[in-house]
Order: sequence, then C-alpha cells, then structure tokens
Amino acid sequence: MVKTAALALCFYAASAFHAKGPVAQKRTARKPTTRVEMAAGAELRDRIKSIGNTQKITEAMRLVAAAKVRRAQEAVLASRPFGEAIQSAFTGVVGKLETEPTDEEIPLLEKREVKKVTLVAVSGDKGLCGSYNTYAIKRTEQRIGELKAQGIEVKLVPIGTKMAGYFKRRGYEFPAEYSCPQVPSAELATAISRDSLAQFLDGDTDKVELIYTKFVSLIASKPALRTLLPLTATGIETEGDEYFELKTDDGNIVVETTKVDAPAPAEFPSDLVFEQDPVFILNTMLPLYLDSQILRCLQEAVASELAARMTSMQSASDNAKDLKKTLSQTYNRIRQASVTAEILEIVSGANA
Repeated sequence: MVKTAALALCFYAASAFHAKGPVAQKRTARKPTTRVEMAAGAELRDRIKSIGNTQKITEAMRLVAAAKVRRAQEAVLASRPFGEAIQSAFTGVVGKLETEPTDEEIPLLEKREVKKVTLVAVSGDKGLCGSYNTYAIKRTEQRIGELKAQGIEVKLVPIGTKMAGYFKRRGYEFPAEYSCPQVPSAELATAISRDSLAQFLDGDTDKVELIYTKFVSLIASKPALRTLLPLTATGIETEGDEYFELKTDDGNIVVETTKVDAPAPAEFPSDLVFEQDPVFILNTMLPLYLDSQILRCLQEAVASELAARMTSMQSASDNAKDLKKTLSQTYNRIRQASVTAEILEIVSGANA
C-alpha cells in the first residue's frame, strides 16, 4: 500500500514537472508578445480611422476650392465688358488728342524721378494653399531689397493677413492694409485705387507697384510685378489679356486659356465736339481704368490661391490614401501574426 502511494506521488510530481516545463514556459513567454501586438494593432486601427477622417476633410476642402475657382472665373468674365469699354474709350480719346494737341497735363501719366515707391503686395488670408503665400512674401522681400539698394524709400501696403502678419513681426509699419477675401469686390479695388491715387497725386510717392500672383495653371503660378502709377498711354493702348476657365474632361479638372486681344479704339465722328475738354475726360476715365485693373489682378491672385489650395488638398488626400493603405497592410500583418501565435499556443497546449 505504501509502495503504491509512493509511485502515485512520483507520477504526480513528474506530471507537474512536465506541465511546468518548456511548453508552459513557451506559453508564458508568448503572452506578453501577443499583448504588445494587440496593443500595436489597436493603435494602428485608431490611426487608420483618424487618417480616413482627415482624408475626408482634405477632399471636401479640395471640392470647395474648385467651386470657388469657378465662382472667381465667373466674376472675371462678368467684369470683362466694363474693362474693355473703358480701355476702348480711352484709346479713342487718346487718338482724338493726337489730332487736337493740348498743353494741359494728365497727372496720372506724369513721370517723375523715383525717390519713393509704394509697394502694394497681395497674399491670402488663409493657409493650406501650398507655397502660394510663401512665394508672394519672398517676391515682396526681394523687391524691397532691390529698391532699398538703389536708395529708394519704400512704403508697403499689404493686402492679405498673411502678408501683413509676416512683415508686422519684422517691425514694418503700413500706411494702410487690407484683407483679401475669397471673392474680391469692386469696393475693395476702389479703396485700394483711391488710396494709391491720393498718395501719388499728393506727392507722397513717385511710383506705385503691385505684386500679385499670376495664374498659370492649376499646378503652377508665379508672382508678378506690375506698375500701377504712373500709367502709360502706350501700355494701355496695346495691352491684351488672358482668361482662364475651369472645366472637366472625362471627370478630370482642366483649365482652358483664352487669349484676348486689346479692344479696338472707339471710333468718334470727325465732326464730334466734346462738351468737356478731352483731358478732363481722360482724368475722369483713368481712375476707373485703374479700378478695373486692380480688381482684375485681385481676382487673378485669388484664383491662383484657390488653385494652389486645390492642388495642396489633392496632394494631401493622395498622401492620406497611400498612408492608410500602408498602415492597413501593417495592421493586417500584425493581426495575422497574433492569430497565428494564438493557434500555435493552442496546438502546443494540446500536444502537451
């Protein structure tokens, strides 16, 4: 009886030893790894969900920018007849003056020795538009450096909070500053024009220059420099224009460029008698022409900003899609490894 009990005790001890041997140690060693993998998988799952939400936001912003580009081009086309009418009438009056010389001066065409320059620089009010604001700011800094190197005093008039904020942080003071809305209005262009005219006619500045971003395509734009004042009659007479229309082709957004020749001069009968002096008429028309040109430049700058935002958000959406795909593959590998480890544990336990 005692011998049988001793054998049973030895068998129990051996069974316990084998149960706590390599298989049990292996099973215990796998559990922390499995927990780590499960935690990593949960973290990846949350990150994939977050990236998916971000992708939805960037795609929505791209579509909103595309809709605003269409609205901007409609505004350009709506303002086109007025600008053409002003330019046509101007060239007609200039032609009339050539046949009837006058000694009176036209202040807006007066050229002076340049000692002071007012630099009107256009940027955006918002970010998330790629390098649009950066290029505009760098071009403005470059122009300021060029003028100061020539000993010319520079006054900066920023249009857009990004431009104003950048130069404010560097100690610049502005005689005036404006915001740049997504839909530039005639009132904004008139305010900028009147302020520039007042400085020029009062002698506070000898030249007014405008830096804005010229629209090239949906993926390209470049900062452009244009002289607003003094106006040049020859430049106005021969100046053409380009119009951009956003369209779709097989589901893809494309831009069509239309070149527009300068409008033909208005024809006046040879026996036409002006009730007012032609010089007075020109002095009245030139501010209107300046208003239309400033509005046109603002509209083109806003179109460039919106196109840059479209491109930036498209790139962000594509990157989010690629990252989501990569993380999903990693998550599936971790999940598969976790399931495989669990199966091995079960098989090992059954074999033990």
